[in-house]
Amino acid sequence: MLKLGWFSTGRGSGSRNLLKAVMDKKEQGKLDVEISFVFCNWDNKEEPNPRKEQREMFFKMVREYRIPLLTLSWKTFRPDLWGTDPEAWRNEYGKELRKAVSPYEFDLGILAGYMLWVDDETCETHDLLNLHPALPDGPKGTWQEVIWELIRKNVGEQGAMMHICTPDWDRGAALTYCRFPIRGGDYDRLWSDLNEKLKYKTLDEIIAEEGGEEPLFKRIREDGAKRELPLVVSTISRFADGTVSMKDKRLYADGKMLKEPFDLSEDVNSSLRGI
Repeated sequence: MLKLGWFSTGRGSGSRNLLKAVMDKKEQGKLDVEISFVFCNWDNKEEPNPRKEQREMFFKMVREYRIPLLTLSWKTFRPDLWGTDPEAWRNEYGKELRKAVSPYEFDLGILAGYMLWVDDETCETHDLLNLHPALPDGPKGTWQEVIWELIRKNVGEQGAMMHICTPDWDRGAALTYCRFPIRGGDYDRLWSDLNEKLKYKTLDEIIAEEGGEEPLFKRIREDGAKRELPLVVSTISRFADGTVSMKDKRLYADGKMLKEPFDLSEDVNSSLRGI
């Protein structure tokens, strides 16, 4: 059985949906995993706390699944360091995080909507997997930055990947990924509409005026977002059934180190079709 450490900030429905998807598969006998604990960087006693109700829903779900819930409030931890030495703060927080999770065995840590930058030693001590909303050779940054960069460079496909966390944030080796086209079909019309607007405005002006409501941007985000949850679940499944494994921060299959990340596009597309 694959033992998971689950790290989440628990800020919205996405955090709950991901946990539920994994637990549903487990309860159906389709996923041989155990979530050893859920760690959250809020304890929900903080003020101000605009996500308090969302986080309480997440905490309630964790308790209903009878998973140990561990919390360590980032807002109240070492305020003397937070504003003066962020790196030292992160290292001290990491020490307490590792102490909190040390009683629990886990093979893989899943950053499931975890919004803190994990410190170097924690990355090196544990195998932590993070979702990045781009292809392995795609742009870095937030999902917004990724999509605008794809549009700026007239790229023909998008995707998402799970990568190993390293001290070089968002630069750890990609382990699994899925891809989908952003050309052809309805996309061609959306590109054409954007190119028409670009006759009169720069892309930066369009970004400033429309932001996430720009139709091409919005469609790419929708098609990417709906693939993220099945990619995470499929990645966990491939580790759980022994298809792939980790050793020294590298991915292996059939006892051989893989030179390329594992393509799960077919798994993800099948999941979207309900197969």
